[in-house]
Amino acid sequence: MTLSGDNEVAIQFPFFNVFKDGRVDLLWSDLFPKTSPSHDLITGVRSKDVIISTEPQVSTRIFLPELKTPDQKFPLLLYIHGGGFVMFSAFDAPYHLLCNKIAAEANAIVVSLEYGLFPARPLPACYEDSWKALQWVASHADGGGSEPWLNDHTDFGEVFVGGDSAGGNISHTLAFRVGSIGLPGSVRLVGIIMAHPFFGGTEDDEMWLYMCTDNRGLDDPRMNPGLEELAMLGCERVLIFVAEKDYLNVVGRNYYEKLKKSGWKGSVEIVENQNEGHCFFLRDFNCEKSLELTQKVVSFLKQTSC
Repeated sequence: MTLSGDNEVAIQFPFFNVFKDGRVDLLWSDLFPKTSPSHDLITGVRSKDVIISTEPQVSTRIFLPELKTPDQKFPLLLYIHGGGFVMFSAFDAPYHLLCNKIAAEANAIVVSLEYGLFPARPLPACYEDSWKALQWVASHADGGGSEPWLNDHTDFGEVFVGGDSAGGNISHTLAFRVGSIGLPGSVRLVGIIMAHPFFGGTEDDEMWLYMCTDNRGLDDPRMNPGLEELAMLGCERVLIFVAEKDYLNVVGRNYYEKLKKSGWKGSVEIVENQNEGHCFFLRDFNCEKSLELTQKVVSFLKQTSC
């Protein structure tokens, strides 16, 4: 049946439809069950939810590895979930399991971010929320922050940012901001991890431009970073995953090649997940390819910085 008037679809995108009256209808929602913070009796990892700000609402789920000594310090990973900027949550079961696993195996604090999603909060909300979260983490470097786990147990010389899909894109923008603005005092962004990251150069470009209220066209550096932006990344190491059967494979490879040509002084590694599709690891953490991917992330976090 053909809809008429305001109920007629004006624009169709992969993740949502836009009606003629401007309403947005999400095509995907709540694909994963939510889970609560916990104390994992097998790994010893504890997790809890912390609100960073109420206007706008930004929160995190923090994962603390088992303490061997009361004053033990750990590297910290700020993790940013994927979902095309429109769906998923830090509180979804797969992301909880992933962060719990990384915290246990890498012996690292993981701060998993819950950020604003389109259409309730159009882009650039996700970028601003993520920058606010990184600044919030950094505010604990002198031991006077609002969260005791971060005050007492973070090694601020070993901070990382990472994410999958849209979260990989956001991780890049954070590293660029750090290179442009910096972080306070002793806080050091060592590296970023991007699993199957979204960047420009696919049929999703128009969708991103529609979601981002302050976009600068197809050459917007958040979607399509140029050599100048890449040269300014404020970290020392980058790890990129691409999946062989993922349509975003080509843009992840393009990012890798441009980063090498940019003059950036750090080290970058790219890993292809053979015979796998986009963010396959969220569906089964125990399959061989997922175990390989998470072990690579763990090794990246545990690598001693020079």
